[in-house]
Amino acid sequence: MPAFAQYDVRDGVAVITIDNPPVNAIGPGVLEAIEESVERGVADPGVRALVLIGAGATFVAGADINIFRALTTREQALEGTAMMHARFRRIEDASKPAIAAIHGHALGGGLELAMACHYRIAANDARVGQPEVLLGLIPGAGGTQRLPRLCGPVMALDMCTGGQPVAAPKALASGILDRIVDGNRQNLIDAALAFARERAAGGEIRRTRDRADKLADIDAARRACDERRAALEPIAQNPAPYAAINAIEAACMLPFDAGSALERELFADCVLSDASRALVHLFFAEREAAKVAGVSRDTPTLDIGRAAVLGAGRLGGGIARTYVDAGIPVLLKDVSQAALAREMQTIRRSYQSSVLNGTLTPEAVERRMALITPTTALDEFDTVDIVTEALVEDLKVKTSVFADLGCATRAGCLLASTTATFDVDELARASGRPASVIGHHYFRPAYTMPLIEIVRGRGTGPEVVATSLKLVKRLGKVGVVVGHCVDLVANRMLASYVREAYLLLDEGASARQIDRALTRFGMPAGPFAMEDVADIDVARIRQQVRQHGVKRRAATRGAVTEDEIVGRITTALASEGAHVLKEGCASRPGDIDIICCYGFGFPRARGGPMYYAHNQRLTTDD
Repeated sequence: MPAFAQYDVRDGVAVITIDNPPVNAIGPGVLEAIEESVERGVADPGVRALVLIGAGATFVAGADINIFRALTTREQALEGTAMMHARFRRIEDASKPAIAAIHGHALGGGLELAMACHYRIAANDARVGQPEVLLGLIPGAGGTQRLPRLCGPVMALDMCTGGQPVAAPKALASGILDRIVDGNRQNLIDAALAFARERAAGGEIRRTRDRADKLADIDAARRACDERRAALEPIAQNPAPYAAINAIEAACMLPFDAGSALERELFADCVLSDASRALVHLFFAEREAAKVAGVSRDTPTLDIGRAAVLGAGRLGGGIARTYVDAGIPVLLKDVSQAALAREMQTIRRSYQSSVLNGTLTPEAVERRMALITPTTALDEFDTVDIVTEALVEDLKVKTSVFADLGCATRAGCLLASTTATFDVDELARASGRPASVIGHHYFRPAYTMPLIEIVRGRGTGPEVVATSLKLVKRLGKVGVVVGHCVDLVANRMLASYVREAYLLLDEGASARQIDRALTRFGMPAGPFAMEDVADIDVARIRQQVRQHGVKRRAATRGAVTEDEIVGRITTALASEGAHVLKEGCASRPGDIDIICCYGFGFPRARGGPMYYAHNQRLTTDD
């Protein structure tokens, strides 16, 4: 067994370094190693305090997700969470001050471990959070009980029902952290050692479970829980947010041990739910999507320091904003000065709305706007590392532009097209540099939609694919590598969704009934409520349905149930997905699930159309 924890005594302080690369996830053997090291420090007469810190770039980024996959019965779930509670309780019961020194991230079980320590000190760029809800879970090792005792129930509700991490300064202000430190990991260690000696000199031990000041206003806590419960969708497929509210409510109303017992029960409910299984499937599908044939983990990648976007329309402007949001300067080119001025105003207005809602400061807006350079010429394109073409879907225009780009950009510059219609190999041939050409298919609005389909041409170099995957992650997006097919994967799947809806309309269902059935299923909108379905021409699809009326499944119109609507449309999606796989446009069923969930809102708690169809078939067979 690996050591998982290194033990070192420095002038009376035991430094326990958690070492489970790459993110120090809490997996088999890790907690045992931590607990043994804590016990060793407590027993050592030369040790006055303990500091827990992560090796590498982070503290502890959560639990090993495979643990949740392995829980198949309620008894296993209850036993597992009871063990975690007991181990954290023993750390909290240590008779010498235990300080968690946090750099990088303390997420999920990592934050729960830190809260079991007596104090928490963090680097100023660290982030803490309870993201379990994103996997259909709640914190299962005391997080719903300790967190509201540190930051109060309102913030705890935000963190446990939303799943988003909190920056160190906010965590300090709320009480989650006791101190933050500027500088690198070594500065953090030095500050943690000094902090530990201070606490030891004063004989101070402050156990989180004993704190009650943040829970004093019971009525306010009840109101906060009720408001958060009411704010959730009335029909939700993921029970975890409701379970988190109930657990945090218990923290406010019950003693620590009783609240912890309820947390364990609620965690067991969640971990065995269909929603959690589906969300865990998507978690691993995203990991698999990063594995691309012919592109190894050590494939070299290119540094993207400056970008260019061709086309100052809605799509091009959105892509430009996506780059500058990630801190990458961008040239925005169009042949029309008026179009450039118009789009710059549009980008500024969208940023100003972020100022009004408090997500950006005016100064931050000006810094971002300064990163965009509008231009009508290709003069500076030899200084950029990637060009993204976002022009009208006209093959002659695009091939002409790629021929120009092949000459105007330097060797090694990535040449990306947003086309979902034309084969990137045609553009690659026009450029004269096929190894550098790739497709980056964005969805509108580009700066908010999370998916980018990375279209690999026959001649696209492996380092260009690897660079694209790395860049997409830097842009805060999810990338899936696909092969060429008309409309690519997302639009093609969405076309089958709309087409089946129109068939159902022809067979007797009403538009309102179809939309209602699908939104109740979890789609953000039904097909008839969408004005623009990811650039698919809905009228064209309906015309195709009319032209092929003989393919209707019912010869006569009649009553159609909501269950039939959902079953028909999900079956159509899975069938189209099977064709996509057979044609080689997608590599794995999980890739299609990711594309559908992030591309047009297939409910994540259903796992994607391929997972859902497979699961439904198993359920039916059973």
